[in-house]
Amino acid sequence: MQSIMHSAQQTAGLSHGMIARPPAPDALDLLEQFGSSVTVRREHEIHGQGDSAEHCWRILTGCVRTVRLMEDGRRQVGEFLFPGDIFGLDDVAIHEFAAEAVTDVKLRRYPRRMVEALAESRPALARRLRALTLNNLHIAHERMMLLGRKTAMERLASFVLEMDRRSATPGRAMLDLPMNRTDIADHLGMTVETVCRGLAHLKREGALAICRSGVELHDRRYLRDLACEPRH
Repeated sequence: MQSIMHSAQQTAGLSHGMIARPPAPDALDLLEQFGSSVTVRREHEIHGQGDSAEHCWRILTGCVRTVRLMEDGRRQVGEFLFPGDIFGLDDVAIHEFAAEAVTDVKLRRYPRRMVEALAESRPALARRLRALTLNNLHIAHERMMLLGRKTAMERLASFVLEMDRRSATPGRAMLDLPMNRTDIADHLGMTVETVCRGLAHLKREGALAICRSGVELHDRRYLRDLACEPRH
């Protein structure tokens, strides 16, 4: 009986024009006419620091990190990128950061000259690419604040919350963190020991539990207060 009533409700909805519309196409899909598929194994390089910026990439599966080596040999991890993210667009002539596969990744690769030429004739694509550039600029400003003004514990809490927001299922208790502790330390400008002590502190405070593949979030309010972020 319930299934019959459900079918009747669906029919009634259709008769009143309540048809679910498919999502609007993404202007980035225009790039697929000259995209090629690339698979990169874990811990392998996608492009090097200083390489000619001839391509840009969209991530289909896996996690990518951008990395820059300083003259003294220290490493800075710029970003962690996930499915749907595009990288390689912001560099002008050469790649300022290398890109490396944190996990096995599947990518789509696009020649930049063809991307730029298509954007000149397709306003929707140009607007989409401009929005991506502005978002990357916003992220860079947020990272300047993170590294310049926040304490080690505030940085770590901010990082966990950012990964939670960017996960495939935000708000879920289990948060997968494919990067290792060294990656996190080099991203946040901390030592590995400080990262480990910070996670242990958050565990003692009941904010999270440490699991093999990431963390299980128990108290987002505590993390937001610690990171000096507004509550939602």
